[in-house]
Amino acid sequence: METESEPYVRLSTLRQLHQVVADLNTARSLADTLQTVADGVVAGLNYQLACVNLVRPDGDLVVAAFAGDPAAEALITGRVGSREAWERRLAMSVPWGDLRFIPHTEGWVLMDDDVPQWHTDGPAPRFEDEWHPHDRLYAPMYASGTGQELLGVISVDRPRNGRHPGPWGQEALQMYASQSAIAISNARLRSNMQRALIRLEREQQALRASEESFRQAFEYAPSGMAIAELGGDQHGRLLRTNDALCRLLGRPASVMRRYSFADLVHPEDIGTLLRTSAEGGRAELRLGRRDGTYVWVSLRNSVVADTADGPRFLLTHVEDIEERKRHELQLAHRASHDALTGLPNSAELRSRLSARLCERPAHADAYQGPGPDPLPVAYEGGGYEAYEGGYEGGHDGGYEYGHEHEHGFGFEPAGGGAYDHHVHTVAPTGGDVDDGTKGLAVLFCDLDGFKSINDRFGHHTGDAVLIEVARRLTTGVRDGDTVARLGGDEFVVLADGLGSADAADLAVRLRNAIIPPIRVDGRAVRVGASFGIGWAECGMTVEEVLNSADQRMYVEKRSRAKVHRRAG
Repeated sequence: METESEPYVRLSTLRQLHQVVADLNTARSLADTLQTVADGVVAGLNYQLACVNLVRPDGDLVVAAFAGDPAAEALITGRVGSREAWERRLAMSVPWGDLRFIPHTEGWVLMDDDVPQWHTDGPAPRFEDEWHPHDRLYAPMYASGTGQELLGVISVDRPRNGRHPGPWGQEALQMYASQSAIAISNARLRSNMQRALIRLEREQQALRASEESFRQAFEYAPSGMAIAELGGDQHGRLLRTNDALCRLLGRPASVMRRYSFADLVHPEDIGTLLRTSAEGGRAELRLGRRDGTYVWVSLRNSVVADTADGPRFLLTHVEDIEERKRHELQLAHRASHDALTGLPNSAELRSRLSARLCERPAHADAYQGPGPDPLPVAYEGGGYEAYEGGYEGGHDGGYEYGHEHEHGFGFEPAGGGAYDHHVHTVAPTGGDVDDGTKGLAVLFCDLDGFKSINDRFGHHTGDAVLIEVARRLTTGVRDGDTVARLGGDEFVVLADGLGSADAADLAVRLRNAIIPPIRVDGRAVRVGASFGIGWAECGMTVEEVLNSADQRMYVEKRSRAKVHRRAG
């Protein structure tokens, strides 16, 4: 039954409870909140000691705050009690609503567990509800809205009135524990948010620093760099280029954004560009400059993302390899061309000739029975009058032009029996009579009188003669024809698209071009030339073609020697 003063006690306690609960919401950090919880028990709920045990991520409980006794605070703050020991205490205690009470008569069994505690000895209680120093009262704190997820436990000791709390005191402690749980949850949330914001700010600072580092590395890289669209309708369009690439191609950045690499690449290299993969792809190709020239570059691709789930872009590193390519071409030229005359050498001649031949005879299904040998046709020097008018007009008369190509004949080498895309090389079959067939003529040229010049005037004069002969032969053929130096004073001319009369006319023209005197160091020297005409045809080997023309050349050389002896 309530005493007359009990309503006033309740009102005073309620005011104190209201104040300490309000103080919970003013704490700024989690540590401040925990200490405010402990201080509120002492200041507002009339207990001399209060301890806040907080559940750690591993489940154990740590003494996070203590109030009421500095000596006890220094002794147990930061100490940890196992979750198992705490659950045993809560399970064996007497429920007072949501509170848990362990009387001193049963607490002796807990003296040896690992839960941090502070107590003093005292006399036995004089009446039933008197507080004993070994009594234990706990107020568990549970997370709101999560069932029975334990946040921590408030343990209290030494009520100021020396008695066990009555129903109103129990209710006040229980309400305070509930509000403390909310305050601790909010403080944790604020702490997590603050850490997240700090982490986000650091990440953003790191991202800004990374972007600035990338920008500087991109802009001031000594070699070209470009960022292009990846996928979509404008795949490959340049979004950003650095100064080095703009200087390399002679175009400002604003103009570069109008193009893609496909717009700038050399037409012959477009296939190489299209075959280059986006991720880790490499290619060597030519890009167009503003002045219309092209520069050799090496492209290296990588894919980068704007953000974790943002659009992806193509980052391309462009390295100027013009000088290296020039050296490579020079080395390739040296390997395939004669050092003295600059003409294709024997190996290059055989390579170009081999590209026109396959193992299958062109007339395998058509030619049957006896007949003239379709392969070798010779020009035998029997006087130039027989050919006058047959090769007039320089390149515009005498024989028809074949296809002209910048690199040799423009046909792909045939190999492995793949005939579907191979154009078979055929030869005229009428001997000295032109039957209208156009083929690949092989003119084997051997200089007459060169050895005596070399012996008499020395190698310097001989080399000058060879250089001039090479120039005259090159001048006398078409752009698509090949003039090669086989070795010594022997030259070979490959001329495509000729008939028998055309080839004979060409031989006369080239011989007449060689005969005029050649001036070396103030003296005039003269050489002659003997030509043998052979024909390349599928089914023949390169050596067979060259031997055929060589044999015809010697036939002509011997024939001319007999004519000179009869004339003498």
